[in-house]
Amino acid sequence: MTDQPLVVFDGVVKRFGGFVAVDKLDLDIRKGEFLAIMGSSGCGKTTTLRMLAGLEAPTEGEIRLGGKRINDLPTWRRDTPMVWQSLALFPFLTVRENVEFSLRMRGVERTERRKRVDTWLERMQIAEFADRNVAHLSGGQRQRVALARSLVTEPEILLLDEPLSALDAHLKVRMQTVLSNLQRELGITFVYVTHSQSEAFSMADRVVIMSRGRVEQIGNAQEIYRTPRTRFVAEFLGSSNIFAGNVSNVSSHAVTISTPAGEFEVAPNAARPLAKGDKATFVVSDDRMHLSNSPPVNGLNRLETSVVGEEFVGATAIIHLEGAERIEIKAQKSHDELGELDLEPGTKVWVSWSPEATHILPRE
Repeated sequence: MTDQPLVVFDGVVKRFGGFVAVDKLDLDIRKGEFLAIMGSSGCGKTTTLRMLAGLEAPTEGEIRLGGKRINDLPTWRRDTPMVWQSLALFPFLTVRENVEFSLRMRGVERTERRKRVDTWLERMQIAEFADRNVAHLSGGQRQRVALARSLVTEPEILLLDEPLSALDAHLKVRMQTVLSNLQRELGITFVYVTHSQSEAFSMADRVVIMSRGRVEQIGNAQEIYRTPRTRFVAEFLGSSNIFAGNVSNVSSHAVTISTPAGEFEVAPNAARPLAKGDKATFVVSDDRMHLSNSPPVNGLNRLETSVVGEEFVGATAIIHLEGAERIEIKAQKSHDELGELDLEPGTKVWVSWSPEATHILPRE
């Protein structure tokens, strides 16, 4: 991957009647990177992908691919293949015929066509199904056919619109590995639209989070998870505990924020200097919350809560708690840690966290 942009969205707006689906989008997609675009339904992520594919035309602004404006370039001249959520395979064709279809449309000679198709069938580990009708394949096998069909033309960029959403959980994990390995081996730019945080954070070099047609934050998984830029991002992630209040004291090493649940010390944020009386919101990730049956004595921020319930998430569990003024708190813990605590619903438990585990939102 290089810092050189392959795709540039420059002030792009897309309207459908009076509805603004994408609002003044400025986005550079680097050559050779795996970029994921996330957001809730209606945020503009799929519209962004469709504009890059040539399936929608921007209302305003400019899209450039390889330095050339492509706003009015037909889809078939862009070389931006897409793997659809529905896969869009031809059910009346065999695996081989599906994969070679785009090569036939480009007029690739038969011998060369067969050679390239065979290479990709082997690469995607579906050569044994070459003459089988795609309707007789499993979901994971059809997914590999769709990838082979898109990549057999050796494009510079591949667009993927929630391609794993129809797969079972174990197949999703396997296909995530396939996609990640392919992208690294080929050095092709992947632009991947998804609702799934686990998919985006596990595969992408950078993640774009959108809301109401605008970009809320761009960064790698660690940056977004630990340092969300807006309240929307913190709420969208679902792993952040959010506290809002007013600054009651500022020192060289800490900021004290008075909230309905109590006063808490937080680490200063250089991106947003605060003064006494300012409104401020800070977040603490659920995996940085400590739990104890008695009040902590180590000077950490602390809050008495009651247990609401427990959510099993594999190797860990999310404990849902309620504090003063009905504030909702989440703490992520291993099952071994939980075994040492009495956490029946209604049980009183102390939550504590370090000021260094906090993050003041740069933007309200």
